[in-house]
Parts: sequence; C-alpha cells; structure tokens
Amino acid sequence: MSISFSNEDIEKLKRLIQEGSQVIGEVETLNEGLKDTVKHIAEEMGIKPAILTKAIKVASKGEFGKHRDDFDTLESILHSVGKDS
Repeated sequence: MSISFSNEDIEKLKRLIQEGSQVIGEVETLNEGLKDTVKHIAEEMGIKPAILTKAIKVASKGEFGKHRDDFDTLESILHSVGKDS
C-alpha cells in the first residue's frame, strides 16, 4: 500500500522529521547530563543512583501516594509469608 503526499505534505513531513530528530537529540543530551549528575550526587551521599533516579521520576509525576500504597502492599505480602526481615 502506497500513500501519495502533496508537495505541501512532503514539506510538513520534512520539517517534522528534522525538528523531531533535533528534539530527540536534545532529550538524549539532557538525559545523559542528568544521569551524570545523579551518579555524582549518589556517590557523594552513599545512595544508589537507581534510588535517586526513582525519586526524581516519582516526584516529577506526583505519584508518591501510589508508590506508598504499592510498598504497603508489598510489605504486607512479605510480612504474611515471613520474609519481611
């Protein structure tokens, strides 16, 4: 199945792909910078980088209550089967 595009559509697609590629590159650069910052601070504070990354994600999404509920459920399960120590 082949789709035919008008010249106007082709120009829109070219701009979209060019701008989208630029945005993706910028996001990758920002993510690498954040990863380096998290790693540095984690080393300074003696915290696992994954924990700091998770804290950032939870905070950015405003989902602390959901994670607390999930942890409470996890704690209840492990306590019930005697694996909470």
